Amino acid sequence: MTEHEPAATPAPTSGPTSTPAPASAEERSPMSRALPGLLIAGSLGGVGAIMVGLLSMAPPVDDGSGPPQVVAQAEPSTVQIQNAGAFVLAPTVGPGGKNAPLTPARLEAPPPLAAAPIVAAIPPVKTTTAKTKPKPIRIKIPKIKVNASIGTVTLDRKGSLTTPPLSKPNLTGWYRYSPLPGEKGPSVINGHVSTRKGAAVFQRLRELAKGDHIYVYRSDKKVTRFTVSGIEQVSKSTFPTKRVYGNTNDAQLRLITCGGIYNKQAHSYTDNIIVYATLSKKKG
Repeated sequence: MTEHEPAATPAPTSGPTSTPAPASAEERSPMSRALPGLLIAGSLGGVGAIMVGLLSMAPPVDDGSGPPQVVAQAEPSTVQIQNAGAFVLAPTVGPGGKNAPLTPARLEAPPPLAAAPIVAAIPPVKTTTAKTKPKPIRIKIPKIKVNASIGTVTLDRKGSLTTPPLSKPNLTGWYRYSPLPGEKGPSVINGHVSTRKGAAVFQRLRELAKGDHIYVYRSDKKVTRFTVSGIEQVSKSTFPTKRVYGNTNDAQLRLITCGGIYNKQAHSYTDNIIVYATLSKKKG
């Protein structure tokens, strides 16, 4: 719809002209006197016709005077509201934070930059058997009150990361083929957001934000502190594999849980919440 164009301004005439005096009310004919009113009425009638046409194209509104209209739609969710209008993916992973929407970064975006000074990675421990190799045994996240044991997870036949047993909702899982927390590279730990019985260990993971601390305790008595550098929510169909599992030049940590909309039939969520963190302190 375009705006009405302004009325044309009369072009000036060349040379001096005399301006005739306006006719008096008595000299004007009845038609002349009625003409302004007719023009105004005609203009209003045209505007009214346009408005009626526009209103006919507008979606119906239930004002309560008739039977309610039934509109089929999906159940609303926090994720849908937060991602409303996110048509362009962010160039980097966002920092998160209170009331901040979690949106995915571009698939080719690198991991977020460290939020705190980086410390050197812990040298790998040389062992002859898997039984003597150090393992992560506990994770603590003070901000969201996580204090949980760490088990191990691996890949299934489809190449997807497995998860801790649903019968142990407060157990997290370290991907056994990722670096030991504190060693060079991205160490990966996952956990459930909920089970059929209720909330699970990473129920509040989405609340983490840049600058928060995560502590991982190892079986060799070493303690590592990671500082969160970013957090995102991504669709499982477009999981950023390279950003999560790709090699890094320092010691980093990835925490993964589910998010998005829950599918009752499939017993799964549509998205993943991913927290990125970098080693900022170590002892032991």
